[in-house]
Amino acid sequence: MTSKTTGTRTSKLVNEIPPSGIRRFFDLASSMDNIISLGVGEPDFITPWAVREACISSLERGYTSYTANAGMLELRVEIAKYMKKQFQLSYDPKSEIIVTVGASEALDIALRAIVDPGDEVIVVEPTFVSYAPLVTLAGGKPVSVGTTVETNFRLMPEQLEKAITPKTKAIMLSFPNNPTGSTMTEDELRGIAKIVEEHDLLVLSDEIYAEMTYDHTHASIANLSGMRERTILISGFSKAFAMTGWRLGFVTAPSDITSAMLKIHQYTMMCASTMAQHAAIEALQSGMEDVKKMVQSYKQRRNYFVKSFDEIGLPCHVPGGAFYAFPSIKNTGLTSEQFAEQLLLSERVAVVPGHVFGSGGEGHIRCSYATSLDNLKEAVTRIERFMKSLK
Repeated sequence: MTSKTTGTRTSKLVNEIPPSGIRRFFDLASSMDNIISLGVGEPDFITPWAVREACISSLERGYTSYTANAGMLELRVEIAKYMKKQFQLSYDPKSEIIVTVGASEALDIALRAIVDPGDEVIVVEPTFVSYAPLVTLAGGKPVSVGTTVETNFRLMPEQLEKAITPKTKAIMLSFPNNPTGSTMTEDELRGIAKIVEEHDLLVLSDEIYAEMTYDHTHASIANLSGMRERTILISGFSKAFAMTGWRLGFVTAPSDITSAMLKIHQYTMMCASTMAQHAAIEALQSGMEDVKKMVQSYKQRRNYFVKSFDEIGLPCHVPGGAFYAFPSIKNTGLTSEQFAEQLLLSERVAVVPGHVFGSGGEGHIRCSYATSLDNLKEAVTRIERFMKSLK
């Protein structure tokens, strides 16, 4: 029997998708000593004790079986209460909420539920590295719309209008944004919503950082007139509740969309972790004071970090949310890849080159300030030393 040529045994579609640019630098940094990592977007806080205790208790009581595919009804009820109280959004816990294995799964099954082969999905960039690949894996075509620092990385209505074609099915939004930390107000989103309605589009709104909005109240496009029925809202517990390793997210959407998503979820995941769901109930019932303390700390770090970047010659817009700074490195003459690699090798500071986040990202680096203030101060010292070595 003759063997098949190398490379033909795996999907051409998958072969053409590049690996995550974030993981490359994280893996490189993990093999080095004396590293300050500003690369991975993960809270440096430990999951609150009451949440961990609820998980332990569920194990001790023997709650180790499957839950309903959509998640425990008790948890979905708590999510509905939370969305109403925090964001003034109403969803039926029985038919409009699905508990998922992280927000990442929610994004995946949302796209697969709405995209037909050849459909175009507008991806607003810079943005998280998984969006365009997920569109491709769903059979669609990602269409990039790049934002710039001149508009604080906000999406302008005219940009959206220009990108729409007869094949456009949906638009993916992420505010507060990863990697830029940019946010959009209700008034700014209203211009986007008008165009979405005019062209009969859907919106996938990734609001995983909603609780981390520092300078104004978080605005969800789903709150605007006519938009709730067009919006698939993605969120979860990873960022606000410091529960990244628990892998627990959720999606809220009109019932016809959640019904389609649930089919995919049933066949791929069955249900999210039972113990994690018990922990999430506790997080929603008692965790908001911990969230507020963490957000207050992030804001303090943001203020220090942005001011420091400006002082050492790396202009940085003020991120309105999330926990990322996105300073410009254009005045160094280096590409973002060159800057990140040389900084890592010479000063042992790990950052992510902006180009991995799509159009508009080149000329910037993403630096997470989800680490201690002491680490941030040492990182600034090292980056400043690196900057002086370039002169």
